[in-house]
Amino acid sequence: MAEPETTARGASAPIERTDIVIAGAGYVGLTLAIAIKSAAPSLDVRLVDIAPDGAWKRDERASAIAAAAIRMLEHLEIWQSVRDEAQPITEMIVTDSRTNDPVRPVFLTFGGEAEPGEPFAHMLSNQVLNGALREKAEALGVTLSQGVGVSGIARKSARIDVSLTDGRELAARLLVACDGVNSKIRGMAGIQTVRKQYDQSGIVATVSHERPHHGRAEEHFLPSGPFAILPLKGNRSSLVWTESTRQAKDLVEGDEMMFELELEQRFGHKLGALRLEGGRRAFPLGLTLARSFVTDRVALAGDAAHGIHPIAGQGLNLGFKDAAALAQVIVEAERGGLDIGAVDVLEEYQRWRRFDTVQMGVTTDILNRLFSNDNSMLRAVRSFGLSLVDRAPAVKEFFISQAAGLNRGPAPRLLRGEPI
Repeated sequence: MAEPETTARGASAPIERTDIVIAGAGYVGLTLAIAIKSAAPSLDVRLVDIAPDGAWKRDERASAIAAAAIRMLEHLEIWQSVRDEAQPITEMIVTDSRTNDPVRPVFLTFGGEAEPGEPFAHMLSNQVLNGALREKAEALGVTLSQGVGVSGIARKSARIDVSLTDGRELAARLLVACDGVNSKIRGMAGIQTVRKQYDQSGIVATVSHERPHHGRAEEHFLPSGPFAILPLKGNRSSLVWTESTRQAKDLVEGDEMMFELELEQRFGHKLGALRLEGGRRAFPLGLTLARSFVTDRVALAGDAAHGIHPIAGQGLNLGFKDAAALAQVIVEAERGGLDIGAVDVLEEYQRWRRFDTVQMGVTTDILNRLFSNDNSMLRAVRSFGLSLVDRAPAVKEFFISQAAGLNRGPAPRLLRGEPI
């Protein structure tokens, strides 16, 4: 029941009490809310998202979801409703060449199974997954306020007061920032970041083609950056195409015929005639790592904690790992009678996730510098290295496990398909 108290704005106004406020209703925020409510139904979880109502329905992108994340989504009873729309990745090939090379030799091939009968990843439409997550969150009683953001915070000894852009005030035990790589809450909480801009942008688009892809994903390392072809249901593929920021802007804003000519030069003719489906968008690429994932009463998850280059295709899956780990820490603390917003409790989440995230950020940074160039000496070293990996089954198996999110060592229970 609302009661008049001093709010984060410093005025007297009704405050709504809750347990957890999650800012950002993307995959990470929604999955975190579902995981917490599924394991601890007594906790009151509020989701707020600054994007206008229905904005998620206009997202034409698709994402690669690793096997570990799928195990979690299956346990949370979400994957079952979207499985028929998902395309398993059955094979992956890696090439290293120049854009105008007539032949692109394949230096590295991967089988598509993390375990027998279990593809290491599936491609799924963002709209389909987001819709399924929202439906499940609503069924569990998660309150979602769309078009509402966080405008201010004030930390007290046993709570955090959260001011919302619609004038409401929430008094919570914990605030989780899932509000993206340019997180405003991260700044409000005083958490600093390490940032590096690449002067690259990632162009995302969907194409249809005459011939089937048979579930094969391709990553072509070109001088401007990786050009990834990811299979979708039917004779369709999702593209993640890295170019310099200036070139990407020209390609996205320029004539569609010129875009398709440039696309065909990179894609090739192996799948027949190509046709662009929907729009084309470019996103700036960089590396952003929060110096801390937690502070008193505040935790960061997903892109608010880390933004990495898409060269390894792990950005979304790092966010799913965050959701699984943070949900487990929160639920176990609640069951043990601990304060879920206390920094000593939240530091368990940070210990679990920060090293893995920093390691992946550094790895993608090195890979981008190593492959996004046309240096002849580096090209020879890369080709030799890829060929060696292709001849080492144990190394390839390790890379597949990493891509599937099935890292050796302790993992959150949800990523093993087990209950918290």
